Amino acid sequence: MKKIAIVFAAALCLASCGQKETQSSAAPSPQDFPYMVEQFADLGILRYRVPDFENLTADQKALVYYLTEAALWGRDILFDQNCKYNLQVRRTCEALYLNYKGDKTSAEWLGFETYLKRVWFSNGIHHHYSEDKILPECSQEWFAQACKEANVEIPEGLLRVMFCPDYLAKKVNTETGKDLCLTSACNYYENVTQAEAEAYYEAHKDNSPEPMWIGLNSKLTKDAEGNVIERVFKAEEGGLYSAALQKVVENLQKALPYAENEQQRLVIEKLIEFNITGNLKTFNEYAIAWVRDLDSRVDFVNGFTEVYGDPLGITGAWESLVNFKNMAATERTKALSDNAQWFEDHSPIDQRFKKAECKGVSAKVITAAILAGDCYPATPIGINLPNANWIRKSYGSKSVTIENLTEAYNQASLGNGFNEEFMLSDVERECAKKYGAHMSDVHVDLHECLGHGSGQMLPGVSKDALKEHGSTIEETRADLFSLYYMADSKLVELGIAPDMEAYKSQYYHQMMNGAMTQLVRIEYGKNVEESHMRNRALISNWVLAHATPGAPEAEIVERDGKHYMQVNDYEGLRRLFGELLAIIQEVVSTGDYARACQLVDAYAVKVDPQLHREMLDRYEPLHIAPYKGFVNPIYTPVFDKEGKIIDVRLDYTEGYAEQHLRYSRDYSNLPTINE
Repeated sequence: MKKIAIVFAAALCLASCGQKETQSSAAPSPQDFPYMVEQFADLGILRYRVPDFENLTADQKALVYYLTEAALWGRDILFDQNCKYNLQVRRTCEALYLNYKGDKTSAEWLGFETYLKRVWFSNGIHHHYSEDKILPECSQEWFAQACKEANVEIPEGLLRVMFCPDYLAKKVNTETGKDLCLTSACNYYENVTQAEAEAYYEAHKDNSPEPMWIGLNSKLTKDAEGNVIERVFKAEEGGLYSAALQKVVENLQKALPYAENEQQRLVIEKLIEFNITGNLKTFNEYAIAWVRDLDSRVDFVNGFTEVYGDPLGITGAWESLVNFKNMAATERTKALSDNAQWFEDHSPIDQRFKKAECKGVSAKVITAAILAGDCYPATPIGINLPNANWIRKSYGSKSVTIENLTEAYNQASLGNGFNEEFMLSDVERECAKKYGAHMSDVHVDLHECLGHGSGQMLPGVSKDALKEHGSTIEETRADLFSLYYMADSKLVELGIAPDMEAYKSQYYHQMMNGAMTQLVRIEYGKNVEESHMRNRALISNWVLAHATPGAPEAEIVERDGKHYMQVNDYEGLRRLFGELLAIIQEVVSTGDYARACQLVDAYAVKVDPQLHREMLDRYEPLHIAPYKGFVNPIYTPVFDKEGKIIDVRLDYTEGYAEQHLRYSRDYSNLPTINE
């Protein structure tokens, strides 16, 4: 590996020469901003603006800067979590990319270049949505010869990792009846069966009133005697990912002097302590302190958070999002959070599953400043944390809508022809044009601000009761909560929805997307795999199956040989959303795993091959990338003579490959294989 590292580092130093001048902090207007960066495979790369950054104080800018540095140091952790060999693949391919002197116009080179860009996008060798292995678009023979010519060493076994379709075929397998640990390529369980992992977690579970999330920050493997053990992610000596976490800690410590208040200082201090020790009791203290920090303008997520990448839904993937409050738009989410109890009380679910008191539901609209780890390049547009139900129940939660990212999506999609091709008529298209962008933000607000925080589990029900279907069912629950209330006059009363017609844009989009158009994101012949896609499919397909016979609220119709979604009764559609919400909430509240399996298997997974083929054929001529991700702006600090940051400049000009190569040069200190 020394050979690769030396060649790679030297080439990166050469590649860094001639970087562009730093730009000013002010974000260009939406009309003048170049949102689109490039497009390849099924991916479109965008930029996002960071409006109002120039209006932050010098200390707030410094805080953002050091938090972004802490964020970027977690990149290698996620690559390794996604698959044991991801860093090996990335570093070898980057070395070839930088050192190859052959024909860079050939089909083989262009296929290799696309492969590397896809690996960057997915933080590894598996598609970020389908979980299927990404295969190189160049031949194995060409790759081996190109590495030889570029003096890049190919580690033993790497060609099998890259080119064998059946080896490490699925990052996260959720197929019922399979050993999910042994058949998933993710790096959370090594030589540990599903039964062994579940037995370990059962034996070590914490039944105290304030339980620790056992397994959140660890990998299960075996010792020399064959006993299952945890390798804890921590900066202390002996911890897994210690080198990267030490750099995270270093930058969090630099951020401390710029904390806006004592509560935010406590949050950062607790996160530092947790990263050093890996102690989950400290993580609970950090999470509670974070929920209570409501006054700071700058905020962040940093660490092992969402569990979608673990087939058992236990271990958190490393992610970070640094942001600051959008003061004007937050008034919208404040209206929702202030009325959380009203929404809870009027929910169509069983009374047993309603919260008697909604505590600490805080909501805001934010401006993303940096995306990292599992939030980069693809990212959510809304977040609700913490994930621990007992903290949410006792202390509340924070919900955010990331409006500068939705702005980028909307601006980049203008005039792409999608609505003209797939919507039934001008009635639906005009509704989408008039209300779509605003009500999409409202949908996210309701989903994140109230949906995830609604309802309660019955005493004794485990958070892991739904196993591999937990993420799908939870996202379904939050989406249904949002959909049900989008059509409520309460939103008009609160000034959130403009009128009682606006919700129809999202109802139509949900039915069309869940049952039909999201299929363009799936390779022909494959099933629906990703949790959010399964959620949307479950809702639409269940509604179609339970529509009123002879007078369906919604149906798929044929016009001139093409199929479209037709909504006949929007009020009836709301009733069906409410009925399904009641069912899903009961599944969650009672931990009914069998019912979860039945719902997911019946409505969320299978794809009609004829409809799938039609969607792909109609989508292809539009030349739209079905998946989008981002490049981050560059933050460059300006120091005074004493070394204090007095300003931070923004640069929006960095390209996609340029950014990933810089990150690999400047923020990569983990071993290639992390044992």
